[in-house]
Amino acid sequence: MSRVGKYPVEIPAGVQVALAGRTLTAKGKLGVLSLELTDLVDATIEGGKVSVAPRGDATPARMMWGTTRALVASLVHGVSVGYAKTLEITGTGYRASVQGSNLVMNLGFSHDVVYAIPSGIKVTCEKPTTIKVEGVDKRLVGQVCAEIRTWRPPEPYKGKGVKFVGEQIRRKEGKKK
Repeated sequence: MSRVGKYPVEIPAGVQVALAGRTLTAKGKLGVLSLELTDLVDATIEGGKVSVAPRGDATPARMMWGTTRALVASLVHGVSVGYAKTLEITGTGYRASVQGSNLVMNLGFSHDVVYAIPSGIKVTCEKPTTIKVEGVDKRLVGQVCAEIRTWRPPEPYKGKGVKFVGEQIRRKEGKKK
């Protein structure tokens, strides 16, 4: 039995959720997001809550029950509060800045790395060594952070590179004489 799927998703004030056919749409102060439901689950909106139920007792339907409930919860949270992740750049001379709709990073290469910021994402650099990624879609915020991080992932010997704030890097001992 799903432990996540059986709990309904609360709809906060200022958020409107509508179900049209197999498409669930959430509209809030930050934007509009929609989710296409699979044929394995049903969703109902009643009393300010969204409930998800499997269509049968088959294993795939029960697997999608909790997954769909989590997707609906992130949809509602995204349009009401939004998501944000912060990246930290460590290394001598490593820095980042936002220029127009591009994120320009100096990561120790012979050239600057220019990353085009996708629509629906807001990137800010309060300091030259921090990058804050904000957006409505949880998946898109995580994807942008992952793409930025792939340019220079943190290395285990000196810890140089791009990492999430609060992330612990396993450090290795250097070569001995």
